Amino acid sequence: MSEKVIMLGNEAIARGAYEAGVKVSSAYPGTPSTEISEYLVQYKKDLYEEWAPNEKVATEVAVGASLSGVRAMACMKHVGLNVASDPLYSVSYMGVNGGLVLMVADDPGLYSSQNEQDTRMVARAAQVPVIEPSDSAEAKDFVKVAFELSEKFDRPFIFRTTTRLAHSQGLVDLCEREEVEDKPYEKNIRKNVMMPGNAKLRHIEIEKRNLELAEAAETLSINRVEMNDTSIGVITSGIPYQYVKEALPNASVLKLGMVNPLPRKMIEEFASKVDTLYVVEELDPVIEEQVKSWGIKVIGKEIFTVQGEYSANMLRKAILKEDLEIKAPAEAPQRPPILCPGCPHRSVYYVLNKLKMHAAGDIGCYTLGAVAPLSVVDTTMCMGSSISTLHGMEKAKGKEYIKNWVAVIGDSTFLHTGVNSLMNMVYNNATGTVMILDNSTTGMTGHQDHAATGKTLQGDPTYAIDIPKLCRAMGVNNVIEVNAFDIATLEKVIKEETARDEVSVIITKSPCVLLDKSKKPLYIAHEDKCKKCGMCMKPGCPAMTRNADGTIHIDDTMCTGCGLCESLCKFDAIELVKAGE
Repeated sequence: MSEKVIMLGNEAIARGAYEAGVKVSSAYPGTPSTEISEYLVQYKKDLYEEWAPNEKVATEVAVGASLSGVRAMACMKHVGLNVASDPLYSVSYMGVNGGLVLMVADDPGLYSSQNEQDTRMVARAAQVPVIEPSDSAEAKDFVKVAFELSEKFDRPFIFRTTTRLAHSQGLVDLCEREEVEDKPYEKNIRKNVMMPGNAKLRHIEIEKRNLELAEAAETLSINRVEMNDTSIGVITSGIPYQYVKEALPNASVLKLGMVNPLPRKMIEEFASKVDTLYVVEELDPVIEEQVKSWGIKVIGKEIFTVQGEYSANMLRKAILKEDLEIKAPAEAPQRPPILCPGCPHRSVYYVLNKLKMHAAGDIGCYTLGAVAPLSVVDTTMCMGSSISTLHGMEKAKGKEYIKNWVAVIGDSTFLHTGVNSLMNMVYNNATGTVMILDNSTTGMTGHQDHAATGKTLQGDPTYAIDIPKLCRAMGVNNVIEVNAFDIATLEKVIKEETARDEVSVIITKSPCVLLDKSKKPLYIAHEDKCKKCGMCMKPGCPAMTRNADGTIHIDDTMCTGCGLCESLCKFDAIELVKAGE
């Protein structure tokens, strides 16, 4: 008898991988996919899991494991798939040996991402089949289906989830791990070496495989019809299925577990049995456009949005024309995103703001340097883009133009794709200052280790990449390490390095305040000494507020003892009263 437990979607995916007999998993952390790999660690006796420096590397590791004959997977968020797209498009032609699945988490609603791209669109372009669950139970079970189909049809699969599925809970049946026998490796140049002559033949082969898979989709158990009242029919998949069942409990539903390729005959037959047909899918009209191209009358984005998450109320209003009286939410104080108390990035941005510098930004906690009161970061695009953006500015406008610019990038992001960008600056005789804000972790996704922290995903000690040495090895002559909280030295170094006519790197080496679990120092503000000048308030630390009379108060429940406020006060109104332990 199987055991029933409540699991998050990401936890269920990890369990599904374990039960499916997966032996290798590689990933780069990215919300909402991060926890899949963190949950996998509990199964490390049976499978190997790792953090890779980026999603391209993670995918190539999984491909290598698959070629050797074992079931393998790579995990990432939707924008990570962009980084992995190079191997993705080619392994689509190659096929697999052991089952190969890419776990990709989309982010409708932009909870933690810079765009709302739809992975199904990428998968269609790469001709890769896609499976999508709608709850935690399916998340676990569909993983096993994905690996079985991958091996049966010689195709890599994408397993698509979304933020809502990844971070919601559901009841899951636990099963025993399937011990899958390793497939023998066979040398096959025509299949696995993607030179033009071989790729042409493989393209023909995968088109055949895709047709076979489309035919199989007609009878897959993960695609099912729920016939009820035939006045309304809905084609849907994933989390939107839950909204459909809540808003339209009596409607007939075609629930798709495989969303690429689509089961055309099943859809045509379902459409013929209902009076009015809707497609309910978040983001792009991927299913809708295909169904309409077959001459089937269907209602979709004419009444639904292509932006953000859906809800049951939205469907009631759009389909049933219900005039829902939605009470206005209670007035609540706005809470804009802000750096944590004691964050080493705050002191860096304070100095940059003081010097009236502009920063080309990157993906990470330090993106918050764009908002008031620091307001230093001018651009943020994608992982590693800060350095390349600065380089482009210099080549477009000249050396003098960027004397009041720097590129800011985190340690994990630098190792992800920043290394190549810095290499490009050196190679092309650029001028510019790169600031690596090294807080010794992958902070924004929840403090995961990376290649420079000295610890693997499995918790084992390993060689820690020496970032300063790496920069010097690439030809950067001026690599300066500074304590982020030493604002006097930091200001001096920024002035000196941005004045150079060559590439320079400033590394602010100060660990994330949340890494240290020991008791922190505590500062208090003496109201009788406070001159109400507001200097200590300029960095925007949330632990500091003004009293009614304009003097400063430090919240002792939030203060982490970084000492930035004390260093800014010229009147000795802020005092260290308790040392850390």
